[in-house]
Amino acid sequence: MKRFVEGEGRGQATLLPAGLEDHVGEDNPVRVIDAFIDELDLGAVGFSGVVPEATGRPGYHPATLLKIYLYSYLNRIQSSRRLEREIQRNIELMWLTGRLMPDFKTIADFRRDNGPAIRAASAHFIVLCRQFNLFTRAVMAIDGSKFKAVNNRDKNFTVHKVAKRIEQVEASIARYLSALERADRQDDDIAEAKAARITEKIEGLRRQMRSLKEMERQVEAAPDKQVSLSDPDARSMATSGKGTGTVGYNVQIAVDAEHHLIVTHEVTNVGSDRAQLTYIGTKARDVSGYAEVTVLADRGYYNRDEMLACEGTGIQPCIPKTQTSANAKRGHFTVADFIYDPDNDRYTCPTGKHLSKGKVRSGRRQDIDHYRNLTACATCALKSKCTHDKHKRLKRWEHESVLDKMQARLDRMPDAMTIRRQTVEHPFATLKAWMGSTHFLTRTLEKVKTEMALSVLAYNLKRMVNIFGVRPPMNAITS
Repeated sequence: MKRFVEGEGRGQATLLPAGLEDHVGEDNPVRVIDAFIDELDLGAVGFSGVVPEATGRPGYHPATLLKIYLYSYLNRIQSSRRLEREIQRNIELMWLTGRLMPDFKTIADFRRDNGPAIRAASAHFIVLCRQFNLFTRAVMAIDGSKFKAVNNRDKNFTVHKVAKRIEQVEASIARYLSALERADRQDDDIAEAKAARITEKIEGLRRQMRSLKEMERQVEAAPDKQVSLSDPDARSMATSGKGTGTVGYNVQIAVDAEHHLIVTHEVTNVGSDRAQLTYIGTKARDVSGYAEVTVLADRGYYNRDEMLACEGTGIQPCIPKTQTSANAKRGHFTVADFIYDPDNDRYTCPTGKHLSKGKVRSGRRQDIDHYRNLTACATCALKSKCTHDKHKRLKRWEHESVLDKMQARLDRMPDAMTIRRQTVEHPFATLKAWMGSTHFLTRTLEKVKTEMALSVLAYNLKRMVNIFGVRPPMNAITS
């Protein structure tokens, strides 16, 4: 037993260290939290209670509670009840709060009552990052990811779900009615007891059917034909797995390609990314301070109207085209095999023939031009690889030049999608790992936005500490 490292006896009295300062090292990230919040003008940001009331019981200063929350999200302790326990035993929190120990209700109420101010504090940290010249490259990667809400899938209703459940209940009622009919034909005590149980189940199913019929009316009356019972703002969203989905929120982020800081973020209950490009790109441009930014995104953001809206605004999207045609699989020519000549406004096919624009736009879309060659296709030797119609016809959007310019940017950045993946997917993985295999702790969109703002602020702070250490950010904050 003499060869093991021995600890002190629990009854041993000690004199040193005498203060909490001696327990927190100079390189502890908790010092950055303390410096950032102490330098933050809480009143200007929007926190309530900065100036205490003249009468009544004294309350906790907002800086103390904000420090607790920032520390908690940095260390994966999002629950207010867990925070209450940590404050009583965690030396770093004791140092940060001066041994103050608010209860869980006070902690939870602070997050609930100061949502806009907490989101503003998160945005203010990015302003500091810009002052530190961390955004030297005007390249941002954007993406969206689904986060679960406090709403079970069985508590979310859509038109399809309600119809399917009604069908299931009707099938169950029919099955029990058949079993009840068989039991009625038997004349013994067992059959009588069985008939009573079946009758009770049928009554329960009929009550469930009435509830589903009422829910069907609510779903039909809802603006987006969807109702969530636990969290009214949560929505059912499709995920990458076939036949899977989650009831939650779509979190959009824009990440700096150099230091991988989350420049801006947004929480929405719209499950698709198609209409998010202009909004997130504009926020990323404004926050970064550049007149022009290059925005890298995946095919989920490919939307012609969104890319047209970015034209002339300083947002330069780089998004690969979606491949919707099956011609390549069939061994046929694709649109990429036809070269567009902007000077003569015509296409050149693989055989060197020209497809000219028709004089009149046809079809349901009035912004689509049609290009064809009425004579050459009939005698072309490669017609079988081109089209089964009488002649090949190509469609061109009137603003197709916007998409051509974007494709040219992609051609000049062959590693754009690799940069996008390396930049934006890691923050999502980190945020979800910090949350664990769970959902948001708060309900409704506004409160979820506050919760995500705390997570993003904690991520950015940790990212800065990992890049520069503790002392440089502290010196920059306090200077």
